Amino acid sequence: MAGRKVAVATNGNFLGNWSVVKFKRHPDSPLKKKARRGFRGYPAATIAFYGPDDTRASKVAAGIVEAQDAEPSVLERWFDEEGDVRKNPAIGNNILRFVQDHNVKSVVMTDSIIGCPHEEGKDYPDGEVCPQCPFWAHRDRWSGEIVE
Repeated sequence: MAGRKVAVATNGNFLGNWSVVKFKRHPDSPLKKKARRGFRGYPAATIAFYGPDDTRASKVAAGIVEAQDAEPSVLERWFDEEGDVRKNPAIGNNILRFVQDHNVKSVVMTDSIIGCPHEEGKDYPDGEVCPQCPFWAHRDRWSGEIVE
């Protein structure tokens, strides 16, 4: 920057004319980076987070979709019973390896927790609410709003 001088006083404060440059901060996750790039073709990976409430993700599910309107050809799940799967580096590395192993061109990823980690019909009866996750009872998984 021509004409701008930055001087530092002995107490560490800046003196004179100076400006601040703000950088746009993006998450460092390679998966989020790939998701930010948008749709690049198939195969595509879908990544969704689930938890007992909307603050802690105890489960992540990743699927591989080979073509438009196709069901996932492969589905993997990872769990963290004590912590948050979004903050677990080992799980993040496993998901990244899963995506790379399937030569994924696009990543579609939720930006929030979208529901209970338990599976209807498997962990509790079809048509009922999960007895372990009352937070999600009568709640829209996409908006988070209570619905009756």
